[in-house]
Amino acid sequence: MEMLKAKEQYENRMPARGFQRPVALKARRKIIYPDSDGKPMADNTEQFEWIVKIKENLERIFHDNSDVFIAGDLLWYPEEGNNKIRIAPDAMVVFGRPKGRRGSYRLWEENYIPPQVVFEILSPGNRRAELDGKFQFYQKYGVQEYYIYDPDRIRLNGWIRTGNILIPIANMNGWTSPLLKIRFELASDDLAIYCPDGTRFLSTVELDQVAKTSQKRAEAAHQRAKTESRKAEAERQRAEAEHQRAEAEHQRAETESRKAEAERQRAEDAHQRAETESRKVEAEHQRAETESRKAEAESQRADAESRKVTMERERADAECREKERLAAKLRELGIEI
Repeated sequence: MEMLKAKEQYENRMPARGFQRPVALKARRKIIYPDSDGKPMADNTEQFEWIVKIKENLERIFHDNSDVFIAGDLLWYPEEGNNKIRIAPDAMVVFGRPKGRRGSYRLWEENYIPPQVVFEILSPGNRRAELDGKFQFYQKYGVQEYYIYDPDRIRLNGWIRTGNILIPIANMNGWTSPLLKIRFELASDDLAIYCPDGTRFLSTVELDQVAKTSQKRAEAAHQRAKTESRKAEAERQRAEAEHQRAEAEHQRAETESRKAEAERQRAEDAHQRAETESRKVEAEHQRAETESRKAEAESQRADAESRKVTMERERADAECREKERLAAKLRELGIEI
């Protein structure tokens, strides 16, 4: 369904006059669409260099866009069933088609999307009739931008589609392609084409030099990255070793702290035991003093009792002597008791 819709849209874009719808194929008839028309890609080295320069630099511009197909000297078949209607643009750009290898560009196999931009590089062998035929082909089959460059005369011509026709671009010097965003600058001795980023289209040799320079830069950057990586790894290892040493030191400090705490605890326990023993000794001393005072008091009471007994005995003795003296005196008086 999508293919039919695309086909109808393609046919509606084509001019009414001269457009032929594809003829239905007869049963059992297989049409071959050759990949080559037998003609050389270029008639001379300069034409070849320009074809390659334009094609390769366009590839470079759209390298990251997977939906832009670029080809050089690839046969384009616009009508299914007719292998006589064909053309091989020196370079062509197709927006909306994926990159990939193709033997030819068969429009009905490409969702009916024709090349939008086409380049032709002239050589002394090109004839006016051939150029007119190419122009009519590109105008009929939907090309949006068409550029012809003559390297011998340093002459650049361009056409851009308006409706069903290609109209000439008045001044190509300084012209920027609406679709490709590339800019053309004509000098007296050469054509310079500039990429959207302002860099110039390069030759194959220059592209190779750029690639080699980029490769060298990439290798140097890779080496720098490896060196930095090794430095970072060495720094990481040093930091890890320092961390391990710090951790070991921390563990030793914790061990020493625990030992010191244990020693302090043991000293505290010993101090508490000493204080307990001191209090016990003090208590024993106080008990001994109390007992001593009690013994002294008892001794004093005993002495007092002894003195009282002595005094009582002495009084008794005195009384007894007094009684004996009185008795004696009474006997002297002759009084019997």
